[in-house]
Amino acid sequence: MLPGARVLVVGAGVTGKAVLAALTPLGALADLTDDRPMALEPFAFDGVRVLDADSAVSHVSDYQLVITSPGLPPTAPVLAAAAAAGVPVWGDVELAWRLDRSGHFGPPRTWLVVTGTNGKTTTTSMLQAMLAAAGRRSLLCGNIGEPVLDVLRRPSELLAVELSSFQLFWSSSLRPEAGAVLNVAEDHLDWHGSFPHYAQSKARALDGRVAIVGLDDPAAAGLLSDAAAPVKQGFHLGEPGPDVFGVRDGWLTDPDGVRLAPVDSIPVAGPVGVLNALAAAALARAVDVPAPAIAEALAQFRVGSHRAETVAVVGGVTFVDDSKATNPHAAEASVLAYPRVVWVAGGQLKGASVETTVARIADRLAGVVVLGRDRGVVADAILRHAPDVPVVAVVTGEDAVVQEATETDGSVVTRVISAADPSDTSAVTLGARLMTEVVAAARDLAAPGDTVLLAPAGASFDQFSGYADRGDAFAAAVRAVAG
Repeated sequence: MLPGARVLVVGAGVTGKAVLAALTPLGALADLTDDRPMALEPFAFDGVRVLDADSAVSHVSDYQLVITSPGLPPTAPVLAAAAAAGVPVWGDVELAWRLDRSGHFGPPRTWLVVTGTNGKTTTTSMLQAMLAAAGRRSLLCGNIGEPVLDVLRRPSELLAVELSSFQLFWSSSLRPEAGAVLNVAEDHLDWHGSFPHYAQSKARALDGRVAIVGLDDPAAAGLLSDAAAPVKQGFHLGEPGPDVFGVRDGWLTDPDGVRLAPVDSIPVAGPVGVLNALAAAALARAVDVPAPAIAEALAQFRVGSHRAETVAVVGGVTFVDDSKATNPHAAEASVLAYPRVVWVAGGQLKGASVETTVARIADRLAGVVVLGRDRGVVADAILRHAPDVPVVAVVTGEDAVVQEATETDGSVVTRVISAADPSDTSAVTLGARLMTEVVAAARDLAAPGDTVLLAPAGASFDQFSGYADRGDAFAAAVRAVAG
């Protein structure tokens, strides 16, 4: 339906740009809308027809198809209007899947999809390393970096695709060769509306030929029985078995008993590293990657930035940047990888609860430093489940110097900061000062042998431009201390 079709592209970011680039050669008549007028300006300058948000809602019935950026929920006004008017809504991944299946970019690729609340990026990167070690022509794409639409223009046999719940929600016809759901815990409930709806979006990764789930995670394991895939497999930290990848005698082992790689070669700390490697290996075996290539890939694998990345060791205290742990489930896995932790947490919890996470990690905590919009939620959970653990809240305020005060309950110490120059309100300056004080507070709580761990359990957009900006600020503050 695309040649000559009128298509409304919603969102003027990276995804919108990729969608427009894909639609133009097809002869589609594509218009662009965004609720940020400044974002539309460069596209209008380049000759793209643009609509403001109100006009898009008023005229959405004039279009045969709407393609949305994944971050927009179905309740967004233009998408809700499209649904009411009976206009189909696709995401960019849905468009990429349909174009790939049609042969528009050459022979269709073999898609290997990774999703989950925690560990998607590491698992997808491990998978790509395994495919490369086996000499397979593969590309890494999706939520991890380049949009799928962009990489389809390059020759490849396989795609290692990380997909978020948002992307899967808007990808109704996706049927990968193999798909893995690593785990499912509360996250993005403000977007999906409920945990069952969130889990249902994740489950779309299991509608291809091979469905793979993390059996140690009850919510993920529960998705397997309803999966449409004819081949159903799992992975866990226990013994391997029929259709189950596991660990035997210190080796990752497939369901046939084939040794894939030694556990001690995995460079990601804790059980989560083993689970990520098992999931990647299961996906790789689904396309016949041999065991030696899996072992080689894991031996040479390096953790990406802001993913349990050791920044420095100062006075016997190890500082680790896991800013990518943007939900409680990811933060829990991160904390449990270390014996004794000063936990740096906070930000935007996105509707997720931290109660269960705090209860499970309480015995690992030497101290907690909280920051960001939902710092009080984290602090309250600590006071309930770990009342003997000291808590420091670092907040921004009007004062030009660091101040210390005690909250009314006498349990949380608050350190208030502001920019040295009250007229300087740049995010960079304030973020740097914030993290300098966070690191100072964490050092006060830590003893030699402890790990100061930035694993915030929340998004970062309340105080930083993203998790990378937050991690960079933390690392810079640590390196300043380390000299």
